Amino acid sequence: MDRTGERRALGLLLAVWGATRLVLVLFVLRVFVFPGADVTSDVSVIYQGWYEVLRHGTFPLDDVTWQYPPAAALAILAPGLLPFLDYPTAFFVLAFLADLVVLCLLLCTGLRPGRTLRGAWIWVAGVPLLGPTVYSRYDLMVTAVAVAALLAGARHPRLTGVLAGFGAMVKVWPALLLAGASPRGGTLRGGTPGRRAWGAAAVTAGLVGALFAVAMPGAFAFLTFQRDRGTEVESLGALVLHVARHHGWRGEVLLNYGSIEFLGPHVKAVSAAALVLTACAFGWLLLWRLCAARFRSHTLADAAFTAVLMFTVTSRVISPQYMVWLVGLAAVCLCFRAGRMTLPAVLVLLATFVTVLEFPVGFSHVVVSDWYGVTLLFLRNGLLLAATVTAARQLWRSTVTGTPAAALPARAAPATETSVPS
Repeated sequence: MDRTGERRALGLLLAVWGATRLVLVLFVLRVFVFPGADVTSDVSVIYQGWYEVLRHGTFPLDDVTWQYPPAAALAILAPGLLPFLDYPTAFFVLAFLADLVVLCLLLCTGLRPGRTLRGAWIWVAGVPLLGPTVYSRYDLMVTAVAVAALLAGARHPRLTGVLAGFGAMVKVWPALLLAGASPRGGTLRGGTPGRRAWGAAAVTAGLVGALFAVAMPGAFAFLTFQRDRGTEVESLGALVLHVARHHGWRGEVLLNYGSIEFLGPHVKAVSAAALVLTACAFGWLLLWRLCAARFRSHTLADAAFTAVLMFTVTSRVISPQYMVWLVGLAAVCLCFRAGRMTLPAVLVLLATFVTVLEFPVGFSHVVVSDWYGVTLLFLRNGLLLAATVTAARQLWRSTVTGTPAAALPARAAPATETSVPS
C-alpha cells in the first residue's frame, strides 16, 4: 500500500473508532438508553460500594460477589484519581482511556514492517459490538494490560512476564498469556519468551500478592468465593439445564454469588463436568507444549488466544464482558501477516454480536429459558466452541504438524518470522 492509501486507511480506522466510541459513551452516560437492563448499575452500585470499603484499607470480606485477585482493587480504586468527577463518570472515562491505549498499541504494531492493521480493525469493530457493557466492567482495563504484554513479545520478554504476572493478580486469566512461552529455554529474536518471561511473571505475581496480603486483610478470600460458585445461565454447561427445564426439571434460576445461576438437582454434576472439561483443556495445552517444535513471532499470541478460548468455553461462567478478552487477543493475533487466526477471530466477532443480543437485550428470555433465549445461547456458545476448535487446530498445524521451515524453498525470511526450536 502506498503512503496515500495507508493514510486514508488509517484515517478511516480512526474515524470509525471515534464514532463508535462516542456512541458507547453516550450510552453509558444514559444520554441514549440501550435496550434491556441497565448494565451501568454495576459501576454505580457494586463497584462504588467496593470502592467505599477498599479506600479504608480492607477488602469487602462480607461480600461474596468480590471474587477477584487482590490487585483488582487498583481498578476499583482508580476512579478516585479523578476527584472532580462522580465515581461512575470517572470509571467510564478510565474505560475509554484503556480502549484508546489498546488502539494505540495495535496501531503502533500494525504500522511496522511485517505487520498489518487487521488487528486494529478487529478491535475497532469488536468492542462496540458488546454495547455499553464493555465500558461498565473493568475487564477492558485488564485486556489493555494483556495486549501490552503480548505485543512486548520476544523483544522484551521480562516486560511480557511482568505484565502477565500483574494481570494475573488483577483477573487471573492473563496467566494464560505465557501458554506459548517455553520455561526451558531463553529467547531468540522472532521467537517466544522463555525462562525470563516465566521468572518475571512469577516474581511479579508473588510480590504483588505479598504486598496486598500484608497491607490489606482478606486479600485471598476470593478463592473461597470462586470455589463455591455454581453454573451461570450463559455458560456452555447451562445449555443442558435450559433444555432440561422444558422436560420437567424442577431447579431454580436465582442471583447467586453475583451472577444469575442455576440451583437445584444435577447442577453440581454439570459444574463438575465443566471442571473436567477445563482439566482436559489444560491437558491439551500441555500436550501441545510438549509436541510443539516451531515457534514464530505470532506463536505467543496464537497460543494465548487459544488457551483463553479454551478456558472461557469450559468455564462454569461465561459473562458477557469476557468477550472483550477474546476480542483483544484476536486483535493481537491479526497484527501479524503470517498469523493463522483469521477464522477464529471472525467467529469471535460473530459471537460478540450474538452476546449483546442475549445480554442485555434478550436476557429476560435467557433467564426464563424460552426458545428465543436458548437459541441465542446455542448460537453464541456454538460460535465460541467453533472458534476454540479452529484455533486449536491452526495452532497445532502451525507448530507441530505443519511443513518445517527447513523443507520450504530457500528465501530471505524477515527477522520477525524466524522459526525457533522448542
